[in-house]
Amino acid sequence: MNERLKEYEEKMKKTVEHLTGEFNTIRAGRANPHVLDNIKVDYYGTPTPIAQVGNLSIPEARLIQIQPWDKTMLKEVEKAIQASDLGINPTNDGTMIRLVFPELTEERRKDLVKEIKKKGEADKVAIRNIRRDGNDAFKKLEKSDVSKDEIEELQEELQKLTDKYVKTIDDMIEEKSKDIMTV
Repeated sequence: MNERLKEYEEKMKKTVEHLTGEFNTIRAGRANPHVLDNIKVDYYGTPTPIAQVGNLSIPEARLIQIQPWDKTMLKEVEKAIQASDLGINPTNDGTMIRLVFPELTEERRKDLVKEIKKKGEADKVAIRNIRRDGNDAFKKLEKSDVSKDEIEELQEELQKLTDKYVKTIDDMIEEKSKDIMTV
């Protein structure tokens, strides 16, 4: 692959990785520890991800247990979860916190699918913006010693990359939507 295209493909890969991370934080009725990724706990004055202050385990399909290494952190973890947009009330038994994920209602599932599509569309726009930036950069090469044929070839290759990554995002949206709508 042409060196000039590598930079744009890297950016497109990063966009898809970003979307994967976004999808992991969406709750699909099953307990997934990634839903806690964006929740920070005040750990002695430092905002710290929950996964870094305790042990996360999933003993059942719809239950996450959080066992802080420092028992004094129980209240802080509980407070952080309640303040988040997770929509689940934590249960604190003095040694660990339990998060029970209720079954998703049909309406909630549809809302989540809409959210997934919205995030996917935003990342497809990002991919197209990368293509536009690439095309602009290639057009500027005309002023240097690069032939029109070479520039057209670069633009064609960039379009193929764009199509590939947009299709990848469409497939991810489809898969995640199917996962959420499956009861």
